[in-house]
Amino acid sequence: MSKPGGEVATFSVWDYVVFAGIILFAAGIGLFQAIRGRKETSSAEFLLGGRQMTAVPVAMSLTASFMSGITVIGTPAEAYLYGTPFWLFALSYTLMSVLTAEIFVPLFYRLGVTSTYEYLEMRFNKVIRITGTSMYIIQTALYTGMVIYAPALALNQITGLNLWGVLVATGTVCIIYCTLGGLKAVIWTDVFQMGIMLAGFVAVIARGAVLQGGLGNIWNDSYHGGRLETFDFDPDPLRRHTFWTIVFGGALMWASIYSINQSQVQRYISCRTMTQAKLALYVNMVGLWATVSLAMLSGLTMYSFYKNCDPLTNGDVAASDQLFPYLVMDILGEFPGLPGLFVAAAYSGTLSTVSSSINALVAVTTEDFIKPVWSSMTDRQASWLNMGLSVVFGAICIGMAGVASLMGNILQAALSIFGMISGPLLGLFLLGMFFRCANSSGGLVGLIVGLVVTLWVGIGAQIYPPLPHKTRPLPLSVEGCATEAMNLTTAASWTSTIQPTTAPSERSVLADNWYSLSYLYFCPLGTLVTMAVGLIVSAVSGGCKQKKIRPELFVHGKDLLCFSCGRNSSQVTEADLITKTGLDHLQGIDNPDFTDTELKTKEKDTDKITRF
Repeated sequence: MSKPGGEVATFSVWDYVVFAGIILFAAGIGLFQAIRGRKETSSAEFLLGGRQMTAVPVAMSLTASFMSGITVIGTPAEAYLYGTPFWLFALSYTLMSVLTAEIFVPLFYRLGVTSTYEYLEMRFNKVIRITGTSMYIIQTALYTGMVIYAPALALNQITGLNLWGVLVATGTVCIIYCTLGGLKAVIWTDVFQMGIMLAGFVAVIARGAVLQGGLGNIWNDSYHGGRLETFDFDPDPLRRHTFWTIVFGGALMWASIYSINQSQVQRYISCRTMTQAKLALYVNMVGLWATVSLAMLSGLTMYSFYKNCDPLTNGDVAASDQLFPYLVMDILGEFPGLPGLFVAAAYSGTLSTVSSSINALVAVTTEDFIKPVWSSMTDRQASWLNMGLSVVFGAICIGMAGVASLMGNILQAALSIFGMISGPLLGLFLLGMFFRCANSSGGLVGLIVGLVVTLWVGIGAQIYPPLPHKTRPLPLSVEGCATEAMNLTTAASWTSTIQPTTAPSERSVLADNWYSLSYLYFCPLGTLVTMAVGLIVSAVSGGCKQKKIRPELFVHGKDLLCFSCGRNSSQVTEADLITKTGLDHLQGIDNPDFTDTELKTKEKDTDKITRF
């Protein structure tokens, strides 16, 4: 190999063949599921896989849903620039998995919801449900646009693949198998795509180890370059990554994704039993550990290779998000097909996230906006509606890719979006689940105030990015570069990274304190503000004097660390029917406990029940 620095290999014919073959095979899995289940046209089958999924495929789908192309490209660059503190997210994933499995899964299973936000109407009122659903739709559309755009742009700069051609193709493939196959198609396609993502990381690590003389040398280079200083116990909340921001701020941020985000909840409530749902979350935890570990090792491999010639400083790439694709073309370019495998890995992550988002957006729109006003909708009408909405949301997500071009570091920007919007929503759910005195007035005011606060600090951070002494990037060198001058043309062509709109001397008074708050604290901030304001307003507005609230809407002590005490999704009792009006929520549930006659009797009874 030549000395690091300068131009690298480009895509060969075999790379295109491998890339196209893997993507088409993934789409084929989705189409196969659509054809196999073509006779099962109920809404529950489309949105929840008939609630008959098992733990392992659901776990892999949970992992793939948010281990997107952003993870494939952004996490190695994080390790290259900032070292291994990001590895501490493995602890965050552990705390998140326990919180979700032991608190939220039993609650959602007990209520038999399809849309996560049904709970908000049960506990508070319809206005809060619609508000929560609307926030989720905006958040998901923004995030999905970023997932589509950022990897496509980075890979376009390296491989020459047409940017908008790939964007449209990505959205089209997802729309096809989401529209025809529903949740089953999404989950089984995610299983394959997860394998491809991990294979892409392994290929880079293995080749890098060969070139650098073994993993020991990579580790040694990383140590001397300061990349292995993982634990930083500085309590300063303005520091970007410390032990506290990642483990506690990150745990709450990821909990807001896995506990209440429809894309994730929809997967584990599709499991046939609560035991399978909890198991899926714990298996997913192991998958998250493996993914972040391989991504970090890939970043350390990249540092070992470029420790004396940083492609970013040298002008070989124009932004940090291009570093990992550049490495792939540099060290794997001489092996036809392997760069294609990596590009397929990045786009497998993209396809997985986009398809998950589309399916979840269809679910919340159908359950929260359409069914309440179209109660007479038949299964056939629901099926056509779901397919039509898949096309609409797919097109919206492609369109939102343009908005994503205004964001900065894709990994941080993606997690910031979840913190700003999911934080207040998580606070609202916790307010309802743990505090009986919380009422609808407190919930709505708390949600609005929490959202305003997180948007204030989050948007401010985008306009006034924290200075380097808070983010603390590690030193890089160009002493060993083969090229003698920076490639300024390439650098000038990059427009993704936001620069401060004012000179440093004109920075806002809040820029170096409030706006410099670690992005991982956006979620805890929103959660705490929502709960605090919600409790105060509830107390003032007489929340403690409100009429008795159904006990099944709160977390029970017996739910914790119990895999068998909860009922299976197939064991629906009269209490379930009282919890939810109408029998449309029972579609797709194998229910041996009721005969047709008994169900008709229950249907008449539930017509008399008033929902909270």
